[in-house]
Amino acid sequence: MSELLVTGLAKAFNGVPVLRGLDLAVPEGSLAAVLGPSGCGKTTLLRLVAGFEQPDAGSIMLDGRVVADAHDGLPPERRRIGIVPQEGALFPHLSVAGNVGFGLPRDRQRAVRTAEVLELVGLGGFGARMPGELSGGQQQRVALARALAPKPALILLDEPFSALDSGLRAALRDDVRTALRVAGATALLVTHDQQEALSMADLVAVVRAGRVVQCAPPGELYSLPCDLGVATFVGEAMVLPAELHNGLAVTALGALPVRGRQPASGDGNVVVRPEQVRVVASDQGTRARVCGSDFYGHDAVVRLELDDARHTAVSVRSMGLPPRPADVVGLQVDGDVLFFSA
Repeated sequence: MSELLVTGLAKAFNGVPVLRGLDLAVPEGSLAAVLGPSGCGKTTLLRLVAGFEQPDAGSIMLDGRVVADAHDGLPPERRRIGIVPQEGALFPHLSVAGNVGFGLPRDRQRAVRTAEVLELVGLGGFGARMPGELSGGQQQRVALARALAPKPALILLDEPFSALDSGLRAALRDDVRTALRVAGATALLVTHDQQEALSMADLVAVVRAGRVVQCAPPGELYSLPCDLGVATFVGEAMVLPAELHNGLAVTALGALPVRGRQPASGDGNVVVRPEQVRVVASDQGTRARVCGSDFYGHDAVVRLELDDARHTAVSVRSMGLPPRPADVVGLQVDGDVLFFSA
């Protein structure tokens, strides 16, 4: 497996720019998630790396060689790239083993390698089955095995869990991540699902308007986003107006310590993560009145109106049964918060 290096990549369709000088580096053996909303350019990036489109500018390097630039590019079949599409795309008339071994040389090692990768993805003994006999999650495992079988330089995963229900999606994510690690694969996952990106990837690249605005390990991206847009896109966030005074942000939730180096004073917004806010007795924190709640079993989202002149509305997570509408509670914020200047 090999390093992927994308430099200054640009692509337009019918004169409309989609990628605008995108840069991305995926170290060998790493899984990078490209995260962004619909229309940001992430699918175009995947198609350019795969060789299905030609860039207008910039270059794509894999294993130390340029596989595409504005002037030329290797055809897809010569790039040594495996692809796991959204819904498996298996050949219905071939067995599981036939699908996995489809691109392998027809020699005595074909059956051995097919059995190896099926075992790797948790489908040992499934070789004789037909795709129609498999569940959606099993079909995606076969697609991953097929992509891994020829030992490619790079694996591309194009929103491979989007067609699955939430419970199966979570379990399959863990299994796919484990299989990629065991195989030592370099992989690029394209997704719009923040939870998927944060839970699976070594690096998460947030794409906005055709550029990578921040690329970092999941923990760093969540705790130290580069701007307010990334902060609110990656994970849940409460945004409150704030005035900064000597390292404290004065907000409707009180004076809160600010994370990182900041100017001495100024106006802006703070980002408070839901896990930082605790619902307490009304005399122990900032007073708020409950407007409603959504109970999920493991926790609840409580909608509140703060008891201040601005009647600021907020949502927080609460463990156990939520307070009732019209109840008055207190809110406390644990730890420091993110501040972004106006």
